[in-house]
Formats: sequence, structure tokens, C-alpha cells
Amino acid sequence: MQVNETLSEGLKREFQIIVPSSDVEAEVEGRLLELSKTVKMKGFRPGKVPLSIIRRQYRPSVLGEVLERTIQKSSQKAIEERELRPALQPKIEITDYSDGSDLEYKMDMEILPEIEIGNLSEVSLTRPVAEVDDEKVNDGLQRIADADKKFTKVEEARAAEVGDALLIDFKGTIEGVELEGTSAEDFEIELGSGSFIPGFEDQLIGVKAGAHLLVNVDFPKDYPQQEAAGKPAVFEVDVKELRVREDVTIDDEMAARQGFDNLAALSDKVRERLKAQFDEASKARLKRSLLDLLAERYAFDVPTGMIEQEFETIWAQVKKDLEQAELTFEDATGQSEEEAEEEYRQIAERRVRLGLLLSEVGRQNEITIERDDLLNAALESARGFSNPQQVLEFYRSNPNALERFRAPVFEDKVVAFLTELADVTDNVVDVEELFRDPDEEEAIAKEDTAKEKKAATKKKTAAKPAAKKKAASKKSDDDKSDDDKSGDDKKPTKKKSAAKLTTKPKAKSAKSGAKSAKSAAKAAKDE
Repeated sequence: MQVNETLSEGLKREFQIIVPSSDVEAEVEGRLLELSKTVKMKGFRPGKVPLSIIRRQYRPSVLGEVLERTIQKSSQKAIEERELRPALQPKIEITDYSDGSDLEYKMDMEILPEIEIGNLSEVSLTRPVAEVDDEKVNDGLQRIADADKKFTKVEEARAAEVGDALLIDFKGTIEGVELEGTSAEDFEIELGSGSFIPGFEDQLIGVKAGAHLLVNVDFPKDYPQQEAAGKPAVFEVDVKELRVREDVTIDDEMAARQGFDNLAALSDKVRERLKAQFDEASKARLKRSLLDLLAERYAFDVPTGMIEQEFETIWAQVKKDLEQAELTFEDATGQSEEEAEEEYRQIAERRVRLGLLLSEVGRQNEITIERDDLLNAALESARGFSNPQQVLEFYRSNPNALERFRAPVFEDKVVAFLTELADVTDNVVDVEELFRDPDEEEAIAKEDTAKEKKAATKKKTAAKPAAKKKAASKKSDDDKSDDDKSGDDKKPTKKKSAAKLTTKPKAKSAKSGAKSAKSAAKAAKDE
């Protein structure tokens, strides 16, 4: 086999590889000989079919198989001999071959960059933390009380108001046909809760017990049942009772309804959950700070193929979300599609660069992922489902399905490793600041900077009009016309901020789930 490197430019490599015809022919003959031992053919005993007949009937298909295997083996050998690390699957193009001649093909690839990690213990980070005090616990208990809704029948004949509940029977039809799941009896609906199709609850405000009415609504376009999505429907509603919400007292009785022995036990659980939420938020903010610092600290070439692949994934999701929201790029971001595309390419490049950096840190420090790590990640994911045990059982019985957790688990382990090395200082902040989106802070900071510059410009040019007027008195009318065109008093055009849709992203993870134009951008940032 002959290998010639025809291009070495940055991360791009190109090779011309020639495999002698004798090697190809030897592989073909060997494969035909194997077939002759097992092939069944009428008129011959198994294994006794002459090789000449086998060659005449099976050579074309065997040749194709051999060429594919030869290219795979020879290209892999060329890569291993040169100790190359391809970023993506190499592109192969056969440049010359005919039966009986040498096999010539071209192999194009991009290799992973060499990354100098350096001393990671020099990194200094600030971790925002919030304390769980009694006031926050009481707020948590109040939220539970607000959600612990209990309604009692109203005897007086008054009209229903927002916040009341109605006990109703209803039956829905689309084009006169009743659809499964659109009918119920003795159903309690809280007016203003938004638990029904948009417009349904609004038409019940002002009704009284005993009322019979028709409610006309349109099912949302993204409604799960395809038969109903986007279609108009008519609901026949019978109002059986008007109910008013009772005030809930935060006491042992309320705690019992939540499944706890007493209020003290419920308070302890609220405190525990709040602490877990605050710790998770602190961890996320610390991770974001670390990734931002790494993005600023490390600059190296990134394979364009990986950037393009990442961009296509992000861009497809963004466009899908915009279509579902029926928005344009201008509506959602204040940008043209071209401007948004350029910004998302920068996001893709950052994500790939951070991914490569974390991967290299993990490789150099022998950070590995065990099966238990994947199972723990699957357990955490399963908690969001109605039947977590069933979901976990699925992952246990399908080891390949666990692989979807490998990348995010590896990322988290590398981030934890880097955090341990770094000098981390805790900074106590209020809850609002802890949960504030860093991108919003960035957008506010940019806006404040722009305002300061604008104010400074106004102050600096405040004296110009008087001087200009004095100079203008010495000029002719034509000169004044020229002065008017000078643009001294023109305001600079302010570029619309893209902060609403996207700023700096985090490294890639498995969680993504954006359901709107704005959340799509957030997914691109936080994944």
C-alpha cells in the first residue's frame, strides 16, 4: 500500500492511497474460496461446486464487498501509522479503479487540534450561594397552601367570578362528532386557572348554577390529538354548582393532606428541597462561570466540519420553534435571518471548542465513565416521569439506551474535576440574583454601557450648536446648506440587541427541550 499526503493545512489533511491490484485480487480469491465451501448449487454436492463457476457467478458481488473492506482497512492503517485523530468520519473518494488494476482513492479529513491545557489550579471562580432562612421556608409553605385548593358549594345564586370553581358536565364535538377525551361529568374547573383550552374558562365567567350553555373554542394547533389540533369545537356545558375557595390554614392538617405527620415534618422537607434547589442553582452558575472563563482563556483551531454539524443541529431547532410560534427572526430577536445565522455559528463554534477542551482535560486526566454513572443519570432523568421505576427498568434492560447519558455525565465529571482544582470563593447573594439568567445580566450591562456612552456623547457635544450658529452667520445660504449635511448632530444608529434570543452558550449536554423561539435560544446557550 502506498500513502501520499497531498494536503496538510491547519487541521485539514488529504491523502492519496494506492492499493496494488494483487492485494485486491488475493482478497477476492480468498473470499470466493470461502464461498465454495458452503454455497449450494443444483447439480453439485455442498462444497463441491467448481471454483470457476463460483467465480463466474459471485465475483461481481464479492468484488464490491472486498473493495469496501479494503478501503476501510487501508484507510484505518494509514491513520494509525501517522497517529492521527480524525474529528469526524474521513471522506473517501475512489479516483481510479477497474477490475484487475490498482485501487486508487482519496481520503479527506480534519484532525482534532493539539490543546495545551496548562496549569488548571490557577483558575479562580466565584460561586453565588443563597441561604435557606425561616422566611424562605414560610414562603414555601405558603406556596403549598396556595396550591392546596379546596372549594365548597355556594348556596347563594350569584354569578361565577375568576377564582371561583364550577362543578360541570361537558361534552365536546368537532364538526358534530364527539371526540374521545372531550367529555366528562362532575368535573371541577377553576376559573382563571388556564387548565382548559384557551377561551373555555372565559366563557364560563358570569354564569350561575343551573345554567346550560354552548362554549365555542378552537383547539390549539399543537394540541396532542391530531384529530382536534387547530380545529373549532363546540362544548355543551351544564353548570351544576358554583363553588368558592376556602382559606387554607398552614397547620398540621394541611401537612397531613400533603402526606406528612405534622407541620414540622413538612417544614423540614421544604427546607431540604429549597437547599437542594439553591445548591443546584449555585452549581449551574459556577459551571457557567467556569465555561465562560475557559472560553476566554483557550483559543485554538476548531474543525469546521464539527462546527457545521453543531450549527445545523441548533439552526434546525431554532427554525422549527419559530415556525411553531409563527414568528419571524425580526419578531423574535430584532435580527435579520442572516444576522441570527451568523450569531448561531459563533455559538456552535464556542460549543465545539468547549467540548473539545473538556474532552482533552478528561483524556489527559483519565476521567472515565462507569455503568453506575450512567444508571444514576438515568435514575435522575426518570424522576421526571409518572412511573420512574418503569423508565429505570427500561434503561437497565437496554444497555445501549444508557449511552445517551454518556456525554453529559462525562462533561459533569470533568467540570467537577476542574472545580476541585480551582480556587472557589463563595459569595452570598439573594435568591433573585442566584436564579437570574446570566445572559439577562449581560444584556442589562450592555444596555447600561450604551446609555452611559450616549449620555457622554450628548454632554460632549452640548456646546457645539452655539459655535455652529456663530460660524453659520458668516456663511452664505449655500454654505449653511452644506453645514446641514455635515451630520454633526446626527444620532448613531443603534443596532438591535440579540440578547433576548442568544448570547454565550454552555458546553453541550443532553437536555434540550426548547418550545418557543426564546427558549430555543436558551437551549442553545445552556445545553
